[in-house]
Amino acid sequence: MIKIKTLGELKKSGYKSKSIKDELRENLIKKIQQKENPFPGILGYEDSVIPDTERALLSRHNILFLGLRGQAKTRMARQMVELLDEYIPVVAGSEINDDPLQPMSRYAIDLIEEKGDDTPIAWLHKSQRYGEKLATPDVSVADLIGDIDPIKAANLKLSFADERVLHYGIIPRSNRSIFVINELPDLQARIQVSLFNILEEGDLQIRGFKLRLPLDVMFVFTANPEDYTNRGSIVTPLKDRIESQILTHYPKNLETSLAITEQEANIGADQLQRVQISDLVKRLIEQVSFEARASELVDKKSGVSARLTIAAYENVISAAERRAIMNNEKETQVWISDLVGIIPSITGKIELVYEGEQEGPYQVALNLVEKAIRTQFGQYFPNPDTLKKKKGKEAEENPYKAITRWFDAGNHLNTFLETKDADKVQLLYKVDGLHALVKKYFKTANENENALLMEFVLHGLATHSLISKRILDGKIEFKDLMGSMLNMGSQAFNEEDFGDGDFS
Repeated sequence: MIKIKTLGELKKSGYKSKSIKDELRENLIKKIQQKENPFPGILGYEDSVIPDTERALLSRHNILFLGLRGQAKTRMARQMVELLDEYIPVVAGSEINDDPLQPMSRYAIDLIEEKGDDTPIAWLHKSQRYGEKLATPDVSVADLIGDIDPIKAANLKLSFADERVLHYGIIPRSNRSIFVINELPDLQARIQVSLFNILEEGDLQIRGFKLRLPLDVMFVFTANPEDYTNRGSIVTPLKDRIESQILTHYPKNLETSLAITEQEANIGADQLQRVQISDLVKRLIEQVSFEARASELVDKKSGVSARLTIAAYENVISAAERRAIMNNEKETQVWISDLVGIIPSITGKIELVYEGEQEGPYQVALNLVEKAIRTQFGQYFPNPDTLKKKKGKEAEENPYKAITRWFDAGNHLNTFLETKDADKVQLLYKVDGLHALVKKYFKTANENENALLMEFVLHGLATHSLISKRILDGKIEFKDLMGSMLNMGSQAFNEEDFGDGDFS
């Protein structure tokens, strides 16, 4: 078909025009019949957002994706391009992608009247049929719809009453295309009003011109819930004209969240060769986002984007890589202590309520990491809180007893964040009962996994207040809890003693 160059050849080929919504519908039906996923790479929406979107497209609806940040709203819209036909014919030179068989603009109508079947035809690829605009307060009606172009009028020596002096905005230029407006509530109310006629009647209202351009546009809007910020909201009549409103959501389970992070994280091949990351650490990172979404200190209206865990994953790999480079190690693994390196990934991606602001973003981020460790610890080892309630012989069977006794005897363990792997392993083996505990519950673990789990046990016991833990001057210090408390009590209460690094 793309070899056709004139209107006459197009008519002889038997080509029939169809609207973009019919095009999307027909191609979606083929995908469904062939059991193909029309939205590859979108995880966690298989039973919710994707079926809703398919129903909307089959109904030929304009769509509003409503949800918090980082919920793949724009990605869903961009992937709709794959449901378009590979190529469509347009009148060559048309600003608004005129259909040769159904011309709308004055340019296309005049050209076809002049040249008839010799009217030149161009072919538009589906990748060129997508328009996107981020709604900002400075967006004008002229940007979206169009305006009179005085320079064009002067060059063509036409009066302002001539339709040919119009400069079309981004929406008319997206005729026969998918057009997306991101963050719709940020668009000023008067600008939103200018979309009414386009959505409902297909009219264009530019200055004083009486235009009847039945634009063929598939509109997709994205928005956060209306009360997300005080920047604005979607005006009710506009919302009424958008036929399908689809609610997006965050991953509902850790497995989906893990798959998304693995898919989206930008990790180089050289990094993967040098740094190994265990499933345990991956789960701890994902758990941080789940803890943040449940935290009373984090603004739930703002949400916690999936970008948090993606950035944290990249940062923790880099933290281990940096340590290996400093110690001239050819390979290493991500330790629990490397999670200190994900703090910058958390602080910039959570909005805090008043109480959280009082606590401070750094301390809130540390607390979220601690809560993640505490939650996941119960998935790998017996829950210390349950053991505390047991009495008599059951209490004597406490698997952590040897470890806590070692610390109660006045021993302590200091591990520097930049410690070599071999040195860290030696330190961990000094703690009585630590290796035996790991071997008891993970009999098949290799040497690296043993060492990581041993470190995990110490961090987990600290989150359950069986031992104390402090991060000070680039090191993590583990001590017995009571001795640490008495030691603090005997000192003067200086501000330095209660820095951001103290989260025991």
